[in-house]
Amino acid sequence: MTRSELFSQIQQKSSFLCVGLDPDLEKIPTHLLSEPDPIFSFCKAIIEETADYAVAYKPNIAFFEALGSKGWDTLAKVAEIMPKDVFTIADAKRGDIGNTSKLYAKAFFETMNFDSVTVAPYMGKDSVTPFLDFENKWVILLALTSNVGSLDFQLIEDKSGKPLFQSVLEKSQEWGSPENLMYVVGATRGELIGEVRKVAPEHFFLVPGVGAQGGSLSDVARFGMNSTCGLLVNSSRGIIYASGEKDFAKAARKEAQKLQEEMKELLEKYS
Repeated sequence: MTRSELFSQIQQKSSFLCVGLDPDLEKIPTHLLSEPDPIFSFCKAIIEETADYAVAYKPNIAFFEALGSKGWDTLAKVAEIMPKDVFTIADAKRGDIGNTSKLYAKAFFETMNFDSVTVAPYMGKDSVTPFLDFENKWVILLALTSNVGSLDFQLIEDKSGKPLFQSVLEKSQEWGSPENLMYVVGATRGELIGEVRKVAPEHFFLVPGVGAQGGSLSDVARFGMNSTCGLLVNSSRGIIYASGEKDFAKAARKEAQKLQEEMKELLEKYS
């Protein structure tokens, strides 16, 4: 999917919602456990009920690969049923060098046809650029995450006072462009989203941490939105586990709709 196609979807749906698919066998409704493939049944129902409001879906690969070969089969089936008009994200957080990265890219971009994959920047250019060689595919690079451990490295300052996340942003823009490179920027530090936006004014941000993790959607929009929205805000647990009963998919739809309605107001206000 191209940048213009993504922005078109945002405009058409008045939404910048990404639904995170984190299907845990211990958390999905118990009535699904009798299904031949409970994880697929769960994801399928969530997708069908939220597709009117979501412009992106983000399967967390760990929840699938933890199930072994069956989990990979399930992931492939989930990828196949994604609506054609949505942006798909393989949340795999890969980051190796040379041929290894090239094969990771081939797996997610060609074999499973995802639009994007999350990538860790720690090993530098040769761990990222193989993913950028695929036309109309995206790298979503970890820049400033919302977990507690992010403080261990991402905010460390060099001798000039520049935090590490800023160096990652500046250097990586030499490798890709706003047409194929996004950044993960956590929602729980609203004011820092503004700092990231100053360094990367045109790039899209994938923003986790809204909802269950306490991030403010209004702050994310205020600090992070640009003229083409520039945001994909992810909600996982707050949507997919809105109910643990047989109405789980309908409950997910209601939560997605609530976020979409708020996003519509924010788009009118800031973009």
